[in-house]
Amino acid sequence: MTRTVSTSIEPGCVELWRRRRELLGKKRIGLLVNPASVLPDLTYLFDRLIDDASLRLTALLAPEHGLAADRQDQVNIPSATYRGRPVFSLYGTRSADLRPTPGVMDEFDVLVADLQDVGARYYTFIYTIAFAMEACAAAGKPIIICDRPNPLGGLELEGPLLRPPFASFVGRFPLPVRHGLTVGELAEWFNAELKIGAHLTVLPCRGWKRDLWFDQTGLPWVPPSPNMPTADTAIVYPGACLLEGTNLSEGRGTTRPFEITGAPFIDGRELAEKLNALHLPGTAFRPIHFSPTFHKFSGRICGGVFVHVTDREIFRPFRTYLELIYQVCRLNPGEIAWRTEPYEFETERLAFDLLCGTDAIRRGLEAGVAPAELEANWTDELQAFAVERKKYLNPAY
Repeated sequence: MTRTVSTSIEPGCVELWRRRRELLGKKRIGLLVNPASVLPDLTYLFDRLIDDASLRLTALLAPEHGLAADRQDQVNIPSATYRGRPVFSLYGTRSADLRPTPGVMDEFDVLVADLQDVGARYYTFIYTIAFAMEACAAAGKPIIICDRPNPLGGLELEGPLLRPPFASFVGRFPLPVRHGLTVGELAEWFNAELKIGAHLTVLPCRGWKRDLWFDQTGLPWVPPSPNMPTADTAIVYPGACLLEGTNLSEGRGTTRPFEITGAPFIDGRELAEKLNALHLPGTAFRPIHFSPTFHKFSGRICGGVFVHVTDREIFRPFRTYLELIYQVCRLNPGEIAWRTEPYEFETERLAFDLLCGTDAIRRGLEAGVAPAELEANWTDELQAFAVERKKYLNPAY
């Protein structure tokens, strides 16, 4: 497929840098960032602001995986320092640690957030931003969001909307799994629909259009988390993350997380044949063996499949991975299981249900209901969301 690459796209941090004295002046600045918070020349926004002697960067805030994005999933991130500035972790040992404390809020007068989302409801950065917005509203302090492209584009929607009883840090709000919104658009949606009331400024991603995938933006991909190494990983993630709610490996500990899946009890050739026979749009399955270096089945040989996206325009990740899990349930009924260990500060509800935003999908799979039939249950609500979200779509995109 021929890819037309734009060279004129500027993430919101470029406008922040251009207007830094106007927007930030002599205020004490808090900065919610990680390594993907780069300008197009690959310099870190936090280094740029520290190096400018006319600015007062007084606090750094770090989301899950830490300021350096060097920690694995669900690992406690302690607070630290960076170039003489305190780094306050927003991912600790308990759910209360996800919110900036009043003490942290006292460290700055304005908060700037520049985080790269991946376009799926599960990705926790958007909820870290929402918590920060709530804290800013309570403290009467403004927040500036530097917008960035949705790596999956902004056209397609997929998956069920989250049901309130299943709200968690992998889904706080009633969004579909693949929401088609940017961080800035989500912030506007949160602020209005949830009545957060933050003094919010969104600096747009200039030049980005909703039909652009990340590799068409001309912007450098910097992994926002350890297991999101490429923009291709983001394409499968809205479906592949469901594997975290099972005892199947999601490929952590391999060179292609989320594109690789399997377990020691899986016959990869048999699974690939079943899946390829379905002729799912935009994908093909290759049988593999792999041995994760860490995480599930560390050091053990697993059979499984590599999920190849052959046409991303028609590929539907949520449906594809539901089919994969459904086929494993049929082929290995005594082996596949739902994760029961604590997951993202939740100890009672199953991780798979939290990710789906409902328990109806798990119960359907257990009853042998095919994914096509399950998918019909959320078609109408997805169409309704498509209408509702129009209020928050940036017209420039």
